[in-house]
Formats: sequence, C-alpha cells, structure tokens
Amino acid sequence: MFTYEEINLMCIYDTSSRKGLIAELTKMRKYLEPDEVEILELTDSAIRKLRSISDEEFEELELVPDFEEDE
Repeated sequence: MFTYEEINLMCIYDTSSRKGLIAELTKMRKYLEPDEVEILELTDSAIRKLRSISDEEFEELELVPDFEEDE
C-alpha cells in the first residue's frame, strides 16, 4: 500500500501513532518551498493513505527505514 519513499518519509517523522504522524507530516509540509513539488506530492500521498487506514492497521506497519534502495 505504501511506497518505499513513503515508508522512509514516515520513518523520519514517526511518532508511534497514526494521528501523530499525520499531524507531523501536515506541519512539515507547511515549511516546503514552492519548488519542492516531489516531496509535497509524496507527503500528501502518505497523509491520504494514513487517513484511509485504521489505528490497528497502522500498528501492523513495519516502519523501519531502508535508505539503500535496491538497484
């Protein structure tokens, strides 16, 4: 459901709760510059997906950063 990039973004801002993570991502997006379109789209996509799942589904996510993308 979540992309590799979304998982890594969520790991950076993880607050251990779905609502807390949504709040942190929403707060962070206000600081993005107009030319940071890709990160804005990524953040908005992650927020949409987080809003569509339950707290129980969030608890099942393995939010472990993997900053070495497979080549």
